[in-house]
Amino acid sequence: MYDSFPPARTRLTHRPDNGRHPTVAALGKLGIALCIGALAVTSVGVHAQARARQAAQTEFEEEVVPQRYAANPEVDAFINDIVARDGFDRTELQKVFSRVVFSQTAARLAAPPATPGQKNWTNYEKRFLDNTRINGGVRFWNQNAATLARAAKAYGVPEEIIVAIIGVETIYGRNMGNFRTIDALTTLAFDYPPARNRSERMALFRKELENLLLYARERGVDPFSIYGSYAGAIGIPQFMPSSIRNYAVDYSGDGKINLTSDVADAIGSVANFLKQHGWQAGQPVVWNIAGDRGSQGLAEAGADGQPEPHWKLGDFIKAGMLMNEPKLDVGSALDTPVLIVDLPTPGQATQYRMGLTNFYVLTRYNRSFFYAMSVYDLADAIKAARAP
Repeated sequence: MYDSFPPARTRLTHRPDNGRHPTVAALGKLGIALCIGALAVTSVGVHAQARARQAAQTEFEEEVVPQRYAANPEVDAFINDIVARDGFDRTELQKVFSRVVFSQTAARLAAPPATPGQKNWTNYEKRFLDNTRINGGVRFWNQNAATLARAAKAYGVPEEIIVAIIGVETIYGRNMGNFRTIDALTTLAFDYPPARNRSERMALFRKELENLLLYARERGVDPFSIYGSYAGAIGIPQFMPSSIRNYAVDYSGDGKINLTSDVADAIGSVANFLKQHGWQAGQPVVWNIAGDRGSQGLAEAGADGQPEPHWKLGDFIKAGMLMNEPKLDVGSALDTPVLIVDLPTPGQATQYRMGLTNFYVLTRYNRSFFYAMSVYDLADAIKAARAP
């Protein structure tokens, strides 16, 4: 989960640390101890971790630069900031960053394309609305039905939405990413590739790097043991470190939060994230707009790209828009806040839907109309496939 970055890809990386690990006592000065407690694991987490370890031992990136962040002025300034703000030990942080390596692959994957392509909704949705994710979603739902029902009741988020997010992000824990998170975040925090918003991106990744170190200290884990996507997203639901600290929950009740191996924690954390971002229980996500030329023209006029509902349904109804929602009582819903979701495909007429508050909440998980719409459509498909 990260802004407009795509969901986790299957990428193999290296195990860059050929030196000895610091002693537990030394890490203790930083407040980060090696994790020695047994983790509550499921088959999803066990198999994913085994694949990550095997890949890390056998695959190498095309370029690795060790010691790039040792005695680095920008890194030293960052260290000084978080020592003052968070109470870390400066010497131990310097030792940590002397072990961090530059990840050329993370930098390459984060780089904007040299020639921006046209948005293509049809191709995008095909990546996620496929048999692998639909059938896998049914199996995941069946295997975790009690936990999903409990989360839906506690947080007001439908089971199919939780399942679809996990399906889009990692195919139900199959592809959680094999990048060492501290390497990926440090690379993007200090060596983000050329881009229009490079400074803002680096500032964001520095904040995530700080949160990773805080998370490791709070949970008593070695920061070098955490793996995830090239953008620093972690675990079955692909939470960034700040989201883990703010929204992840111990939903299995074992006293630990483990998004990599504990499916219950992943389910509860996704539901909590959506609730905390304003999910409205029992309310729709999108409405369908009638296909006549007038209604579609009004939709096109209202599609300004703003993700937060800022129109009212009545604005469009008074202008002559028709809705393709037989069960919708338009008269009583005129004051409902809405936005127009535009889904363009080159060579085809742009598709339009009307998004409500819950659609906006889905864009808080990933700031993309395509992403949020894919989650919604996949959720519908999984629910239909699971129906008797």
